[in-house]
Amino acid sequence: MKLNLTHIGQLAALPCDTLIDARSPSEFAEDHLPGAINLPSLDDAERAEVGTIYVQEDRFKARRIGASLVARNVAAHLEGPLARHDGSWQPLVYCWRGGQRSGSFASILEQIGWRVRLLEGGYRAYRRLVVQMLYESTLALRPVLLDGNTGTAKTRLLELLEESGVQVIDLEGLANHRGSALGARAGGQPPQKLFEGRLAQKIAALDPARPVVIEAESHKVGTRIVPPSLWTAMKSAPVIRVTAPAEARARYLANAYSDMTDQPEELCASLDLLRPLRGHETVDHWQEMVATGDFTALAEELIREHYDPGYQRARERHETAQARAVSLPALDDAALRAALPDLMAVIETASAG
Repeated sequence: MKLNLTHIGQLAALPCDTLIDARSPSEFAEDHLPGAINLPSLDDAERAEVGTIYVQEDRFKARRIGASLVARNVAAHLEGPLARHDGSWQPLVYCWRGGQRSGSFASILEQIGWRVRLLEGGYRAYRRLVVQMLYESTLALRPVLLDGNTGTAKTRLLELLEESGVQVIDLEGLANHRGSALGARAGGQPPQKLFEGRLAQKIAALDPARPVVIEAESHKVGTRIVPPSLWTAMKSAPVIRVTAPAEARARYLANAYSDMTDQPEELCASLDLLRPLRGHETVDHWQEMVATGDFTALAEELIREHYDPGYQRARERHETAQARAVSLPALDDAALRAALPDLMAVIETASAG
């Protein structure tokens, strides 16, 4: 039985116990359906081998060798990760376009007695829906941008707003990057397609009648590009700007970036990236502060000499909407929670126009 995917929202409740991506590991790493596990019918080397034989030698030979490899690999999956499933298990299998790899896999599972579904059109059908949403459509969203200079706890505010029932899109979380020169996070950024898939799934789950708060970013988060449909919606959205004293922001940054302060060598390497902008003498001074562990003072200097001037220049070049200001005297969790009611009221006012 084949499942026809017609809307990204279907992904939240697929009629299966396990979603199996039968493509090669490199295809899976680039992008995959949410919640899928990778059980390759052919690994990367095998796929390349069969493809070369198919194109350069003989199609029948390629199919014969491919079938042998698929049977061997599926047998390994049956003896390994699939061995624990009883007869009631219901898998959904897909490959690139719902063709031979997933079909062969599903056929073996079906012969065992499991009720198997195939995804009509495979991964390509899913990717077409993502592209349609993020590149070709006008999004039915009521975005409100949460703006503020570096260190104003915007990411934490988004978390608290979401906990309070406000709709949120955390672009930095989806892109696994804090959106600045020192914004790298452990694990690196997902590939662009995987970032877009996660974003599409998030948007599909939103209520278009309610506002959604998005951190004010540029068109890139790290090296991931905000797709045009969302970027267009963001450019015309009302803006709320959070402000806080530089000293409070510095303390917040020193704590929020503890993953970097715990690795001084990597922090110094990131600071090296600022040499073309701030000069060798300034960066050498900052790296000396890293060596002495003076991270709060370092954060305050970065705020005053690097981040704030950069924000000011960007606003002078691009800003058109009048921002509504929300002032936070402190940025500890108690202060942020106390500020939520006022912030939520401003969000509602801004979204109402």
